[in-house]
Amino acid sequence: MKTVDFGYERVTPAEKTARVRGVFDSVAGKYDLMNDLMSGGLHRLWKRFALSQTGLRPGCRALDVASGTCDLGTGLARQVGPTGLAVLTDINHAMLSRGRDRLLDKGFAGSVAFAIADAECLPFPDRSFDCVTIGFGLRNVTDKPKALASMRRVLRPGGRLLVLEFSKPRAEILKPLYDAYSFTVLPRLGGIVAGDEASYRYLAESIRMQPDQEALADMMRSAGLEACRWHNLAGGIVALHIGHVY
Repeated sequence: MKTVDFGYERVTPAEKTARVRGVFDSVAGKYDLMNDLMSGGLHRLWKRFALSQTGLRPGCRALDVASGTCDLGTGLARQVGPTGLAVLTDINHAMLSRGRDRLLDKGFAGSVAFAIADAECLPFPDRSFDCVTIGFGLRNVTDKPKALASMRRVLRPGGRLLVLEFSKPRAEILKPLYDAYSFTVLPRLGGIVAGDEASYRYLAESIRMQPDQEALADMMRSAGLEACRWHNLAGGIVALHIGHVY
């Protein structure tokens, strides 16, 4: 029987999908607060850098996959403007509902659409978007190559895919400090703030199971993306991968 990683466990694909949904159902209410606490606010700078690489202009069409509470989606909506369209998707209803409420509160309406959608089989026609983004969501996808191929399929010629994700620190001195923080501080913080230590232990484990910079770039090339490159952020703890469709 085929199995996939759920943190350090091996489970069936169906079980991983269900358990990931359960994790984000549990943490949705404290997700934004925990992001600020876990990263010391740095996640906002990482997302701002990703948005600077979209190449979007007013009137373009953008897709954010695993949009969660829509930090990247808000930036995409600003970039495409009222004459464009930003489609924000997530497989988790609780997370996307919070993101939708945030955008509507900020006055985004006509140029934004929301959809419950699985990254592995996006329900959009081929060549629909000028840019596709996924921020800190790929490691939770059950079949990463299938998801990357799905995202590549919906890109127009001249479009680009941006994958912002935790990666592998480049400096050896960072690794023991990063491990101590991830497996000691992070779960305890999740228990205190979000009331769910187990979900944040899974999130720490899922980061370690994420392909490193080179491996993810190879996966993107295999999905049909070209000129793939990455930018290391925070010493490689996070990386922004960019792939193009020509």
